[in-house]
Amino acid sequence: MNLTNERPQPTGSDATSPIEASPGQAEAPKPARPRYLPGDPETREQLARMIRVNHAGEYGAKRIYEGQLAVLRNSSAAKTIRHMQEQEQEHLDTFSRLIVERRVRPTVLHPLWHVAGFALGAATALMGQRAAMACTVAVEEVIDEHYAQQAEQLGDTEPELKGFIEKFRAEELEHRDIGLAHEAEQAPAYQVLTGLIKAGSRAAIWAAQRF
Repeated sequence: MNLTNERPQPTGSDATSPIEASPGQAEAPKPARPRYLPGDPETREQLARMIRVNHAGEYGAKRIYEGQLAVLRNSSAAKTIRHMQEQEQEHLDTFSRLIVERRVRPTVLHPLWHVAGFALGAATALMGQRAAMACTVAVEEVIDEHYAQQAEQLGDTEPELKGFIEKFRAEELEHRDIGLAHEAEQAPAYQVLTGLIKAGSRAAIWAAQRF
């Protein structure tokens, strides 16, 4: 028999901690982690990959147009190809500067892009102006996808880099439209040719990000 006024204390599952939320009270949601955190090692590596692959891609694009000009320098398409090549050179110069400023290691596959880019440009030009333009369409469509993904990943964390990417993406789309306007779709085996070039371009992006 309990002879005192003291009430028995609950034990086990009936006990409630003073800091425990009351029944029905929702737990406060945890803030979402930003895509990029300043100084985060993972962030630095992701940004380095972006700059590395973009530098490699713009170098390869410049070499494609140089290969096309080597074959088509006296053709009616030469002025248009030269215009696109000059824009690719501007893109390359920007990422070359960022490579130095951000202390990013360039891809070790640089010598491969030097040869492969020129060879692709020259080979498609030898197939005719329409095939050269089909090459442009295929490459620029892949670059458009690539730059769109990067811009989305960056969000608002790297305004300068994102600004470059969005500007260059618009110019790559201009190149694609130029290719279509120059009857790229009438090139021999257009679907097969562009499919192979797109597959090769995506493989090159994958490799340049990592090596």
